Amino acid sequence: MLDTKTYEKDYEILKDKLIEKGIDIKKIEGKLKNFKVETPSWGYQDSGTRFAVFKQKGSARNIKEKLQDAAMVHKLTGICPTVALHIPWDMTDNWDELLNYALSLGIRPGAINPNLFQDDDYKLGSLCHPDKKVREKAINHILECIEIAKKLGSRDISLWLADGTNHPGQDDFRKRKQRLEEGLKEVYSRLESNMRLLIEYKFFEPAFYHTDIPDWGTAFNLCIKLGERAMVLIDLGHHPLGTNIEQIVANLLDEGKLGGFHFNNKKYADDDLTTGSINPYELFLIFNELISAEEDGLKVDIAYMIDESINLKPKIEGMIQSVDNIFRIYAKALIVDRKSLRKYQEEKDIVMAENILLSAFETDVNPMIYKVREEMGVPLDPLKAFRESGYMEKIIKERS
Repeated sequence: MLDTKTYEKDYEILKDKLIEKGIDIKKIEGKLKNFKVETPSWGYQDSGTRFAVFKQKGSARNIKEKLQDAAMVHKLTGICPTVALHIPWDMTDNWDELLNYALSLGIRPGAINPNLFQDDDYKLGSLCHPDKKVREKAINHILECIEIAKKLGSRDISLWLADGTNHPGQDDFRKRKQRLEEGLKEVYSRLESNMRLLIEYKFFEPAFYHTDIPDWGTAFNLCIKLGERAMVLIDLGHHPLGTNIEQIVANLLDEGKLGGFHFNNKKYADDDLTTGSINPYELFLIFNELISAEEDGLKVDIAYMIDESINLKPKIEGMIQSVDNIFRIYAKALIVDRKSLRKYQEEKDIVMAENILLSAFETDVNPMIYKVREEMGVPLDPLKAFRESGYMEKIIKERS
């Protein structure tokens, strides 16, 4: 645990600087306390590459152990009260018992993620498959996930399709699009009035010739056709290099169709690196757009979720790192001097407008984060607290 005296002086200096700019630090601290990010059940189990699964001592072997690890992350960070589930990986015979177990740990299930890529039947697609029987199987699985969500009180069905083709001429593009729309329409009609369908996109992989939902425009078009409770889900790793993700965020916010994020990071063409480890400035610019929309009075209801399968780092420590990075970068975006930013934008002063963003990004917000964490009753340094907790040694012994 860090000595509170080590940050109090720096906190007062930071507070004075923000007040001088007309920024309400108490309002910012309130937003930090209310910020929530969902961790994924699959981030606590053994995982690997396309070539092998790498075993880790103490990794979760079943859904209850995943919930235990997720609860530990929430206990140490205070901002991760929900856990995304993946079906059938997290199937159980008694959902009431699982819900009660999660609640007893101080957390609850979050988004439900159908699996439409693992079975051999889905080799040529799921909702887009040429065979009606396979499409019906896929639809029934999503409907099963909706029923699970109802039992658990989960709002969001998070849908990613691996559908696509590997070879020119393999299938008809337009027919696949029509099959997809038909299947999604049936699924959407079965949602409860308080539920949402979050449609994710990915420009390639596992299909290497074409992907059926390759970009945000395709996902957006599907959502428009389905209705107001269909929203686009942005995965930070699912874009070609150089894509301006913050512009996509702004467009979807303006259209009222941004439903959530899958946080991660990439270096080349796929995800699963620790969030904020490669391009933290990009994440800052994304949060800047989100906060700007809120400040402008736009109705924003975003599900912030981590989607990482940590292969080499210890599972829980890697998750804490991601949560910590997200929280810190969010705090940086909150302290942007928006009054000055708008002024410089209107004056067409490009240099000073950019400097406003850089100034916030380069500010050490740790003193404010420590203050918030102290008031929330969680460790100032979650990773250090985890290493000192003995939890890892305990589960290695129990799960051997």
